[in-house]
Amino acid sequence: MMRSVLILPVICAVLPSIHSLSVQTERTRREILSNSAVSIFPAFALTQHGVPAAIAAELGGYVDGPRGLKYVVTKEGNPEVPKPERAQEVKTSYTLYLGGFPEDGGKQIDSSKGLFGDQPFKFLAGVSQVISGWDLAILDMREGEARRLVVPSNLGYGEKGAGGRIPGGATLYFEVELVEIGKRSKIGPEQEKWLAEHPL
Repeated sequence: MMRSVLILPVICAVLPSIHSLSVQTERTRREILSNSAVSIFPAFALTQHGVPAAIAAELGGYVDGPRGLKYVVTKEGNPEVPKPERAQEVKTSYTLYLGGFPEDGGKQIDSSKGLFGDQPFKFLAGVSQVISGWDLAILDMREGEARRLVVPSNLGYGEKGAGGRIPGGATLYFEVELVEIGKRSKIGPEQEKWLAEHPL
């Protein structure tokens, strides 16, 4: 099931035929957080990659990913299973925080893990069904691998934010595990053309 905080709202109309492959959407049940629970970083505090300078200084041990994404591997995945390809279904477990990770005072605003256990989130990797930061991270992960991600706003929801729950300019903090790599969707010339015209 797709939770609204992960869906890139401005992209949903871009996919002509791949859109028909979309997984089911579902609104999250969590209430809107008060502004005091989130961190909004002014533009002048940003580094060249969009991660606030104060955050970048505290990310010792994190790896610099593409386009300003930062991550640290918390559990190794299966090296025998190839990494997912674009348009391949993946199943993920995640928790999203704003303002940092829990030990830094961050607040959880969404998670696939609930009272009755984990309900992994399925989507097609690399076709803009989720925010760019997620697509970039998942395509680089192995099945079973877990990471902590620090996603700058330009790879998240930008200056507009999302749904009143994620403010504009917010850095997103994820704990994510690639639970399972499924089959690659059968795609034709139209979808191949779209993939070629929309590199990550």
